[in-house]
Amino acid sequence: MSAVLRIDWRPGASLQTIQARAQLLRRVRDFFAARDVLEVETPLSGRAFGTDPAIEPFVVREKSREETWYLQGSPEFYMKRLLAAGSGPIYQISKAFRQGEIGRRHNPEFTLLEWYRPGFSASDLMAEVAALMQDLLGTTPVVQSCAYAEWFTHILQLDIFAADVAALRACAAAQQIPDAADLGLERDAWLDLLWVECIEPQLPPDQLTFVTDYPASQAALAELNPQDPRTAARFELYYGGLELANGFQELTNVAEQTARFHADNAQRERAGQAMLPLDSRFIAALQHGLPRCAGVAVGLDRVLMAQLGLSSLDQVLTFSAERA
Repeated sequence: MSAVLRIDWRPGASLQTIQARAQLLRRVRDFFAARDVLEVETPLSGRAFGTDPAIEPFVVREKSREETWYLQGSPEFYMKRLLAAGSGPIYQISKAFRQGEIGRRHNPEFTLLEWYRPGFSASDLMAEVAALMQDLLGTTPVVQSCAYAEWFTHILQLDIFAADVAALRACAAAQQIPDAADLGLERDAWLDLLWVECIEPQLPPDQLTFVTDYPASQAALAELNPQDPRTAARFELYYGGLELANGFQELTNVAEQTARFHADNAQRERAGQAMLPLDSRFIAALQHGLPRCAGVAVGLDRVLMAQLGLSSLDQVLTFSAERA
């Protein structure tokens, strides 16, 4: 008689949660259908990935052509190529893949809702994001907006525009963040650490909070604010301390975007990370002309967590990385 394999083969999500996910997806599609936003589909793999040092790709080999391909961390570049081709407003519900992201709020494969609105400002898009989130969460939570730097001033009494690496390290040590004195982080990594350890836990519970005007060094693919070029037209949305969305007033200047890609790769090289190829087709689309627009990516797995009052992605993913 063969031995019984004592392996937990069951899904992490309950049947009720799986049904709730299906209902959430229906409501998302209804929301955009009512606003005449076109649903699109783009590839899950490609020859380029993006250069963000904070995101590591899954690399695959295409044997017939002896090429390196990447599972996509976001459909952003493909969707912007559609915008440049004249698609008008578009959205997509897509799987995304990122190396090393495993934990209570992270999984290497996850579901993104991403959409782009030509003619919208970041403020316009924030209003639409709030409307969708209030619909999906089934309540009307308070919506608050506050600049990134103001949170540091309010909670840590820290001026992030004046603070250098030494000041940020000293602040982390004063907040008793473990091993802070020994960490050799770059400036933005210190800001990220202080944000996650000291500010996220103090964001108002049961409330939608937009964090706006991120430092220019964290602009990614966002325009800089013309009124204050120290900051970018970028926002994130939190529900309590749970990050749900990341949005931009999208950068359309091809020279500036290409310079940022090279700067990202220089940072990757300093950190010992692999440098990544620039997406030549995306750059060509920017040269052709990306319409002025705003875009946002929403983590739908986290939205479902918030909707159901659950604490871990393993509870909302049918099969998480731990069960795959």
